[in-house]
Amino acid sequence: MTRSQFLPLLPTPGSYHVTGTGRYTSAFAVSELANACFAAVGQQLAELMQAGGLSHDLPPVTVNQRLASLWFGYSFAAQDWDLPSLWDPIAGNYRCKDGWIRLHTNLPHHCAAALSVLGCAKDRAAVSAAVATWAGEQLETGIVAQGGVAAYMRNRAQWLAHPQGRSVTQEPLVHWGAPRHVTPRSRPMASAARPLAGLRVLDLTRVLAGPIATRTLAGLGAEVLRIDPPGWDEPGVIPDISLGKTMTSLDLHDQTDRHRFEELLAQADVLVHGYRPGALDGLGYTGATRTALAPNCIEVSLNAYGWSGPWAERRGFDSLVQMSAGIADAGAQWAETDRPTPLPVQALDHATGYMMAAAVLRALKSAMLENRAANARLSLAQMAEQLAQTPHHLDGPALHAAEADDYACEIENSTWGPARRLKPALQVGGTRMYWDRPAQACGSAPARWSTA
Repeated sequence: MTRSQFLPLLPTPGSYHVTGTGRYTSAFAVSELANACFAAVGQQLAELMQAGGLSHDLPPVTVNQRLASLWFGYSFAAQDWDLPSLWDPIAGNYRCKDGWIRLHTNLPHHCAAALSVLGCAKDRAAVSAAVATWAGEQLETGIVAQGGVAAYMRNRAQWLAHPQGRSVTQEPLVHWGAPRHVTPRSRPMASAARPLAGLRVLDLTRVLAGPIATRTLAGLGAEVLRIDPPGWDEPGVIPDISLGKTMTSLDLHDQTDRHRFEELLAQADVLVHGYRPGALDGLGYTGATRTALAPNCIEVSLNAYGWSGPWAERRGFDSLVQMSAGIADAGAQWAETDRPTPLPVQALDHATGYMMAAAVLRALKSAMLENRAANARLSLAQMAEQLAQTPHHLDGPALHAAEADDYACEIENSTWGPARRLKPALQVGGTRMYWDRPAQACGSAPARWSTA
C-alpha cells in the first residue's frame, strides 16, 4: 500500500478558502470541525479532478462557514406541511442512581429491549421511575445484552481509562485495509460540472453518517442506489438524507432478492455500509465473497464505537457516543448545569459522513492512478476524539437556526410535499454541488441501476 492511498488528517485552517460567518457555541469546536470536513471532501475532489483530467490545475476549495455549520444540522425545510418527530417519545436522557443514562428507542425492537429490562410500561413517567432505581453501567449493560442501545454518561477521564476508550484512541481517523488491484470503469460522462457522473454507489447505510456520505457523492453526480429491508422507514430523517438517491428495498433473506443484490453489487463502483463487524458475514457476504462478486468495487464502512476493543460490535448512535465519550458531560460543565449537554447538532454523524465521502474520493484517485485501492473504515467514536482535539479558533456571531436566505430558491418536490433545501456549502473551482433527484421515500423505486 503506497503512501498516496492514505487520507490525511483533517485539513488545517488556511489550506482552503472560507467565506460566510456564524458559528455554533459549544464546549467543542463544532463549526471548526464542519469547515474542516467539508474542506476534506473538497480537497480530495480537487485531486481526483486533476488526476482524471477534468481540471488542468488543482482547483481551489471554498467552504461557506455558515452553510457548512447548517448542513451539520437539518438541510430540509418543509413548505406548508409538518415533518414527523425525529424521536420516539421514550428516547432521551434519564437520571439513574449514579448519574445519567440515555435510551435510544427510535426503532421498535430497541424500545422493546429497554422496556423489557426496566420491566415497565411504555410511558415516560414509568420509564423515569424505573431508571432511577438502577446504577447506570448496570442498566447500560443489561439493555445492550437484550439487543437494545443505551449509553451511561461518562466524563472524559472515565472514557479515556475505559478499555473501549483506550482502543479508540489508538485507531486512525480513517483506517485503510485490504489493498488490492482495482480497475475502475470508464466514465466518459464525467465533467468538471459533474465529476462523479457515471459512478455507481451502492448504499447499505442507515441513520445518519453513512447516508450523509452517499448524499454528498450524489451531489457531485454519482448515481446512488440505497437498499433497505422491505417496510423500513426512518420518519423525519429520510427527507433530509435521501436527497439525490434512488430508494429501493430488498430482503436479503429471500433467495430471489439476494440474487438481485449480488447483480447490483457486481455492477457497483463503490459500496458504502454501516454494518457492525461480522454482520455482513452473518448474511453470507464475507469480505472475500464481496470481493469475488465485485473485484473492482471500493468499500467504505463505519460503525459507532470503533473497530477494535470490547465494544467494536456494539450498536450505537451519535447521541449515545456523545454520552459514552465524555462529550455530554463536558458540555454540562461548560453550560454550568448538572444535566447532560450534547453538541448543538449531531456533529459526529455529519463529520464522519463527510470524511467517508472524502475517503471514497481518495480511493477513486488511487484506483485511477495506480489501479490499486484499499477499503476504508471510520467510526463515530474516533470522530469524537478528533473533535475533542480540534481547537476553537473561530469568532463572530453565534449561529442558532437557518434563515430564509440560507435556502435555495427552487422548490424540491419530495415524496411528502414541497420543500426547500439549504444552499450548498462547498465549491471546488467552478464545481458546485447539486442533486438531480428530490428526496424520496424508502422502497419507492425498482432495484436497478439507471444504465446497466
